[in-house]
Amino acid sequence: MLVAIVAPPWLPVPPPAYGGIETVLDTLARGLVAAGHEVLLFATGDSTCPVPMCWIHERAVGTGAGGVLAELSQVLYAYDFLATHRVDVVHDHTLIGPLYASQFAGLTVVTTNHGPFDHGLVRIYRTVAATMPVVAISHHQATMAGDTPTTVIHHGVDLDHFPLGPGGDHAAFLGRMSPAKGLDHAIQIARQAGIPLLIAAKMREPNELAWFEQVIRPLLGGDVEYLGEINTADKVQLLAGASFLLNPIGWPEPFGMVMVEALACGTPVLVTLQGAAPEIVDDGLTGFIRDSDAELVRCVADVASLDRRACRAAVAARFSSDRMVANHLALYQRATADR
Repeated sequence: MLVAIVAPPWLPVPPPAYGGIETVLDTLARGLVAAGHEVLLFATGDSTCPVPMCWIHERAVGTGAGGVLAELSQVLYAYDFLATHRVDVVHDHTLIGPLYASQFAGLTVVTTNHGPFDHGLVRIYRTVAATMPVVAISHHQATMAGDTPTTVIHHGVDLDHFPLGPGGDHAAFLGRMSPAKGLDHAIQIARQAGIPLLIAAKMREPNELAWFEQVIRPLLGGDVEYLGEINTADKVQLLAGASFLLNPIGWPEPFGMVMVEALACGTPVLVTLQGAAPEIVDDGLTGFIRDSDAELVRCVADVASLDRRACRAAVAARFSSDRMVANHLALYQRATADR
């Protein structure tokens, strides 16, 4: 197959640091090529994914910048190009693209929603689903789609990029500076459990900077250290060297790549009962899922009883890049057959 992947213009593919969607798209593109298929990637000109690429934005426009016009220009360019070039499937990861794609009857299009199906998006994807398959990234996310038909395909990671680590005497937090990610809770949990905490978090946008200054900075010091936003190599080192990942999220997260990446390194995950967490973490085997900070504090003492090899084995069985690629290829084949 020749698969065209349309990425959002916010970050390069792969991202130099934070960027879950772009990391997944890079893994998917590489995996499709490794499986013997061709990929044409519509991303930004500073992307380094080793596949043929087209772009209209020379550089990524940045998260929280550019808005609708930046994505619209990306979409218009991609579909105008695809209208005159043969591809077997278009896999669109933008929000605007699937709506515009309905004008091109000759294209077989699949789309993935990477965010929650809130009330506005449910209406959009209900319309989109009439003309193309809609991929949900977890069963929990799919339940929020109402009567919109979805195909669930979990994200996957290349295990070669996340080696089994030895662990260590500290906990890790990895995410972005947002109340929804629960960093303030992670700090309090680590302090109450008496374990050092190393923090890596994206902090670029005004709301992230403001929350850091108002809430997080006063909590730093002693055994709690903020490392900044780190690159992929440093991320792997952080996760592989941690005793466990603290992930006390406060929102129904559609998936949670950081949990899969930690488990791939053999690092158990302590997470609140939110969103797709129960689809990723096997309670009592690869981590602990609890309702409150106090319960997570009590779980810290039991982390040593968890087998790091079992954490990695769970990822190999359910969240590998090979599995993700195979599931997408099956969907692509069904979509082209239906056309």
